[in-house]
Amino acid sequence: MSSSDPKPGGKPGQWPPAPESAAMPPSSWAKKTGFRPKFSGETTAATDSGQLSLPVRARQQETQPDLEAGHQARLRPPPVSAVTNGETDKDKKEKPPPPTTTTIPPPQPPPGSVAVPPVKDQPVKRRRDSDGVVARSNGPDVANGSGDPVRRPGRIEETVEVLPQSMDDDLVARNLHMKYGLRDTPGLVPIGFYGLQHYLSMLGSLILVPLVIVPAMGGSHEDIANVVSTVLFVCGITTLLHTSFGSRLPLIQGPSFVFLAPALAIINSPEFQGLNGNNNFKHIMRELQGAIIIGSAFQAVLGYSGLMSLILRLVNPVVVAPTIAAVGLSFYSYGFPLVGKCLEIGVVQILLVIIFALYLRKISVLSHRIFLIYAVPLSLAITWAAAFLLTETGAYTYKGCDPNVPVSNVVSSHCRKYMTRMKYCRVDTSHALSSAPWFRFPYPLQWGVPIFSWKMAFVMCVVSIIASVDSVGSYHASSLLVASRPPTRGVVSRAIGLEGFTSVLAGLWGPGTGSTTLTENVHTIAVTKMGSRRVVELGACVLVIFSLVGKVGGFLASIPQVMVASLLCFMWAMFTALGLSNLRYSEAGSSRNIIIVGLALFFSLSVPAYFQQYGISPNSNLSVPSYYQPYIVSSHGPFKSQYKGLNYVMNTLLSMNMVVAFIIAVILDNTVPGSKQERGVYVWSDSETATREPALAKDYELPFRVGRFFRWVKWVGI
Repeated sequence: MSSSDPKPGGKPGQWPPAPESAAMPPSSWAKKTGFRPKFSGETTAATDSGQLSLPVRARQQETQPDLEAGHQARLRPPPVSAVTNGETDKDKKEKPPPPTTTTIPPPQPPPGSVAVPPVKDQPVKRRRDSDGVVARSNGPDVANGSGDPVRRPGRIEETVEVLPQSMDDDLVARNLHMKYGLRDTPGLVPIGFYGLQHYLSMLGSLILVPLVIVPAMGGSHEDIANVVSTVLFVCGITTLLHTSFGSRLPLIQGPSFVFLAPALAIINSPEFQGLNGNNNFKHIMRELQGAIIIGSAFQAVLGYSGLMSLILRLVNPVVVAPTIAAVGLSFYSYGFPLVGKCLEIGVVQILLVIIFALYLRKISVLSHRIFLIYAVPLSLAITWAAAFLLTETGAYTYKGCDPNVPVSNVVSSHCRKYMTRMKYCRVDTSHALSSAPWFRFPYPLQWGVPIFSWKMAFVMCVVSIIASVDSVGSYHASSLLVASRPPTRGVVSRAIGLEGFTSVLAGLWGPGTGSTTLTENVHTIAVTKMGSRRVVELGACVLVIFSLVGKVGGFLASIPQVMVASLLCFMWAMFTALGLSNLRYSEAGSSRNIIIVGLALFFSLSVPAYFQQYGISPNSNLSVPSYYQPYIVSSHGPFKSQYKGLNYVMNTLLSMNMVVAFIIAVILDNTVPGSKQERGVYVWSDSETATREPALAKDYELPFRVGRFFRWVKWVGI
C-alpha cells in the first residue's frame, strides 16, 4: 500500500503502522533505475509513481533465496528495517510460528481511489539480469479490472517462481541460475566443451605470471616456454588434488597474483644483480623455490593444525575486500608504462578486451556469451594477428637494423632510435615456438636443488597468510553459487592445508610462484553457469596433457610483452573489483565499513610509497626498468638496524601493498565495535548441520572413504 493510504486515525501513513518511523520514499534516481537497497533506509515497499501497492494479509511473508549476499542456508525475508508487504520486522518476529487463519481486513481506500482486491499468496517472482543472475522484481504488479496483473510498459522480464522450501531441501532456489550444480555429471560432450571453455576463460590468469617473472630473472625465450609448460602441469595436478581432497569446490589452482609482488621483490634483490644470463635465472629460481617451499609448509601447518579456524574469526569481508583489491592496485606502475612502448598495439588490445567484456557481453551465440566468456583470448588473437600483419608488411622494419641484436651492442644512432619499437612491436623477436621441443616432461628440481634463505622464507610465510585470506573469500563466494550450503570451518581448514601441500609441490617443480585458488575463478563460474567439479577435473587432465607438448608452452611464451602488459591492465583491474565485491556480504553503506576500507586502501598505497621514496642507494649502479623500481627499494628502505636480514624482511613486507592493507583492515575490523550484520561475518556451516542434511555431507565429504581416517581430527573434517 502506498504511503498515502489512511491509517486508522484518519492520518495518512503506513498500514500497519511502523513501530518507530515510516521509511523514506525512494529518491528520484531510485525510481528510474529500480534500485532496491539492501541496508539503506529506503523502503522496498514503495514503487514507481503511478503504481499502486496492494494490501496483503497480515500472515503473508515474502521469502526469497539469498543468491549472492546470503549467509543463511534457509530462505529468509530480506534484511530491511522498512515496511515490506505491509509488515515490519518486529511484527514478523512477534508472530507465532504456525500461521493462523485470521486475516486483517484491508483498510478502505481514500475517496477517489481505485479499490484493489486483496492478493492471495503467490510464489515470489524474480527477474534475471543481463548476466543471468536472478534479481528481485521492481515491485508488485498493477492489477487491472479483470484481476490480471499488468506489467510496466517497455520492460521485458523473465520470471522464475521460487517456492518455499524446508530446512531439509537442497536449496534448489539458491542456484536456479546455474546449468549444472556441484555434484552434477553432464555427458561427455558437455564436460569436454565446458571444461575447455572454463580454462580458456582463465587463460590470462594461468600464463601471465610466468610471462612477467621469467624475463625479470633474465631468462631466455626457451626458459619462458619451459616455465609456462611447468605452470600448466602444476595447475592441472594441484586442481585435481584440490577438487578431490581439498574444499571439493570447482576452483582452479594456479599461480595467483598474490605471489607476484614478493617474487619480484626477491628477483630484484641487490645480491642477484651481479649475476648475468642463464646463471642468473637458475640461481634466482632456486631461491624462489626454497622460499616457496618453506612458506607453503607453514600454510599447510596452518590448515591441518586447526589454527586456520582461529584465523577465520578475524577474517571477514571487510578484511578480504581491501586486501585483495590492494593486490591488483599494487601493479599500476607495471601496466600502462609498458603498454606505452608500443601504443598502437597495446591500446588496441585494451580497447578490444573492454569492448568484448562490457559492450558485447549480452550477445549470445548458441546460447553462450561468447564475447563475455572469451574476452581475453579473443582480444589477444585479434591483436596478435594485426601485429603480425604489420610486422610482415614492414611497418617495423628499418634499414640496416636487426631487432635480435641487444640494445647494448647497437652502435648506430639511427638503429638505437628505433630499437624500442622493433623490440616491443614486432611479433617475430621471440624464438620460443621454434626452439621449444615437441615433447617435454616437467620434472621436480629441474632447475637444481632449492636454496633456503630465512629472510626470503619469512616473507613467503607472511604472503601465504594473504593467499589463505584470498582463498577463504573464494570458498565462500563459490559455495553460494554451486553448493547446498557454505563449507564448515573444518572443510576450510582442510582446504587451506591442502593448498599449502600443493604449493610445496609447486616449489619442487619450480613454476616461480606458489599455487593457490584463483579468485577470478568465481567470476568465471558465475558467467559460464557451470558449477560441476567434473568439468574442472576433466579440464585439469587436458591441461596436464598440454603441458607435455613443448610447442604449446612455446606458443604461449611467444606472446609479445606489450600484449601481456595490456592484458594485465584488464586482469589486475578485474582482480581489484573482485576483491571489493566481497563487500556485498556486509553492510557496504555503513560508515564504519567505509572508513575501514578507505583507510586500508589509502595506506596500502601511501605506506609503500614512503618506503619507495628512498630509492636505490647512490653508490649502486643498478639499471632496471622503471616498473621494477618499487621492488628494488625493499633493501634500501627506512628500516635500518644492525641486522641486515631483519632490515630486508621489514622493508620488503612494508613495501607490499597487500600486507599493509591486511594489517590495517584486520586491526580495525576486529577492534571497532560493529554488529555481525554490519561487519558481514562469513557464516560457515557447522558439524551438526552436516549430520542433519545429507546434501551438505555429499558436497564436501572426501572420496574413497578417505574421510574416515580424519574422523578423530575434528578441525579438518565435516
